[in-house]
Amino acid sequence: MVKRMATTTDGKIVVVITGDPVPEVRRERGDFGAIFAEAIGEHAPGYRSIDARIEPVEVADEELVVITGSSANVHKREPWMLQSEDALRDIVARGVPTLGICFGHQLLAQALGGDVQKNPRGREISTVEVTRRGEDPLVDFLPRTFLVNACHKDTVVELPPGAEVLGDSPLDPHQVLRFTPRCYGVQFHPEWDDFIMRAYVAGRYDAMVEEGIDAEERKSVAQDTPDARRIFRVFLERMTS
Repeated sequence: MVKRMATTTDGKIVVVITGDPVPEVRRERGDFGAIFAEAIGEHAPGYRSIDARIEPVEVADEELVVITGSSANVHKREPWMLQSEDALRDIVARGVPTLGICFGHQLLAQALGGDVQKNPRGREISTVEVTRRGEDPLVDFLPRTFLVNACHKDTVVELPPGAEVLGDSPLDPHQVLRFTPRCYGVQFHPEWDDFIMRAYVAGRYDAMVEEGIDAEERKSVAQDTPDARRIFRVFLERMTS
């Protein structure tokens, strides 16, 4: 049984939902709100969620923002994405602590003046190795290389002004970005465990075969990534303390 924390309307962490999990994950673990409640755990005084696809993103100065992943594509510029980008520019300008994850990472980059497109290096999926670059409290505690769970076809191809790279991988040079001292993005999923990663590999299996990716090898390497999860916890602890 997965322990989940109930949402509150007056919490200090806002989870901006931009998509839905693959069916197996949704059946077993719930929607992204439930998955992030589990990942937040005791490190959060409470949280509330906003579905950016159907409601405006409104965040108070005393809150903290986490933007989820999605199967949507930032470069398709759908109306809800543009509205969310407007809101995120204001949120970041006000100094509200913000963390974008996968699609959320890309949405922040686009909102702040960067560019997101289909990754010319191809799909990155399953457990992969990231190399730490630069120095920042968000990653300073990590080993030089660490494992993360990733699933994406798009990438940040052009950084926004002032953004700094804190981590990269062979298929993505912008795995960890510091947009401002209080705003970060990670291309991977620190909230995923081995079950979720394997479910995504299974859900993308046929597509990987069509793209010439060794799907069985990607399935075999999927695992827990505690260092990636610690990045999420460190962000929460630093920004809510």
